[in-house]
Amino acid sequence: MSVPLTLLGLLEREPSHGYDLKRDYDAFFGRGKPLPFGQVYSTLSRLARDGKVVISDVAPGSGPDRKRYIITDVGATEVEQWLTQPVDPEPHLQTVLFAKVVLALMLDRPAAEYLDTQRSAHLHRMRELTELKRAGGLVDALLADHGLYHLEADLRWIEMTGARLDALRKEVRP
Repeated sequence: MSVPLTLLGLLEREPSHGYDLKRDYDAFFGRGKPLPFGQVYSTLSRLARDGKVVISDVAPGSGPDRKRYIITDVGATEVEQWLTQPVDPEPHLQTVLFAKVVLALMLDRPAAEYLDTQRSAHLHRMRELTELKRAGGLVDALLADHGLYHLEADLRWIEMTGARLDALRKEVRP
């Protein structure tokens, strides 16, 4: 997730204060990982330094002054370019999951037990995402589906790898 570009996109929708940007980011993009306030304000400072946002007005608040940010043409152009570029497909050719299985085999450790433990962890997370999908709104359902599809692919890989452990052991332990 690109926090700066996401904040710029939210600002293109409407000028906002940092607090409002954090609230909207967390509501739509920060499921399970809310954006820290410090990161919001440091990102806005860098965006202002780089000419992508400007401060339109400053109002006194109960704490620090409340700054209202507006996206500039430079920032809007960057958002447009980002939105129109496809995301690079991630082939996941060097995953932690794969590395652990290979190392377990190299070190003569029980790779099958590791795969069973990983399968259980994946199934547990799938139950959590299914509940989120059931109880939440459309945004939650779409995010949960994305996670579920990735977990399903991992489970297929775990099954296929488990069936090939003997052959893989021979290849990584000459």
